[in-house]
Amino acid sequence: MLGDRIRKLRKQKKMTLEGLAGTELTKGMLSLIENNKANPSMESLTYIARQLGVETVELLGEVSSEELRETLERAEKIFNIPFRNQEFPDKYRQLIELIQPHIGKLSNGYESARLMEIYSYALQIEKKPGWESLLDIAADMFDQMNISSNRTAIGIFRSNIAFFEHNYHAALKILMAERNEIEAKHAYIEPMARLDLDYSEAILLYAVGNSKAAIETMEKALAYSKEKRIFYLIDDLYRLAAAHALMEGNKKEKDYYLLKLKQYGEFADHISSIYFCELFEIIELISDRQEYTKALEKVEECLSSGELMDFYTPWFNLEKAKALYYLGRFEEALRCINKVVIPDIHHPIDLSNFYLKESYQALILMELGRTEEALTAAQKAVENFEPLLDSKIKDFSMKVLKQVNG
Repeated sequence: MLGDRIRKLRKQKKMTLEGLAGTELTKGMLSLIENNKANPSMESLTYIARQLGVETVELLGEVSSEELRETLERAEKIFNIPFRNQEFPDKYRQLIELIQPHIGKLSNGYESARLMEIYSYALQIEKKPGWESLLDIAADMFDQMNISSNRTAIGIFRSNIAFFEHNYHAALKILMAERNEIEAKHAYIEPMARLDLDYSEAILLYAVGNSKAAIETMEKALAYSKEKRIFYLIDDLYRLAAAHALMEGNKKEKDYYLLKLKQYGEFADHISSIYFCELFEIIELISDRQEYTKALEKVEECLSSGELMDFYTPWFNLEKAKALYYLGRFEEALRCINKVVIPDIHHPIDLSNFYLKESYQALILMELGRTEEALTAAQKAVENFEPLLDSKIKDFSMKVLKQVNG
């Protein structure tokens, strides 16, 4: 392992712990590293290698290329299992167990860097220590090999940690710092990696309320995608823009991006894009045109379709509950809305739409004479919206609370 190699080299060179630690490390920390109880940062590893007069990769050890390829192939298969696959609930623990024996033997090359990248992700997701320094090493290796796609994925992963904690300003700051570093170190950035950066930047700009910069970034990404003829993430960009316009009550902008998304969905036969447009048409039937019966019919048609992805089911059920409420079918509406479970989402635009659940629960409960429960639901909706940016939807939650309060 890494610590064993450091100790062996130190003794071969007849150096003491104090001598190797020098001015940059403490004797105690170096002892922990040599006993494999702590992982050095990339800076510390580089310093130790310099003190020992060897290359950093020499400290990282070696393993046969064939063994590395086989391990990476197995790791990729596990890593690419869909997150919601219930048959593999412990995929990250499996990855840790698979890769951990090789970590102290990895040297340079793509296979080593990729294994360290995946291993770091798994450690972070399983909330185990040491992932930061290992991810730093992986990032540095991809920089040295000029592999921008993996380096970009690492930057986005770091940003997403703050994003999943709903700390959107911090996430944007991290992403921009990562992007600046990637662009400074990589003369050429692969097109899909560049679009990943643009998409992530647009998402976070929308999240912090800078819609003007978000639209500029999105339009730049769309133009670049068309120029390179790869049409990567176009549907995601259009969905994001349409959802933001809906939240802001900007019908003209919403209709524009929905039209673009519909054209893309029909051209590419992209089911997700088609159902997103269906969902927004239902929302418009309820919110703008008050055609509740027609909206309910369309919801039932979509829910009964064998093509509808599980992810969209809660969205359509929420609209069904709204339509039933406005049709005066309060008992049915309550049963329907109680079945709505917020999916695994983190963007404030998506969260805003689902936080309406409690507002509509309050309205339904009021009609059923369950005043105390209605007040509790209305208050919860307002509390949920509190940390989010101001919007038409947020205003609606406040309006409902006032209505319930009488």
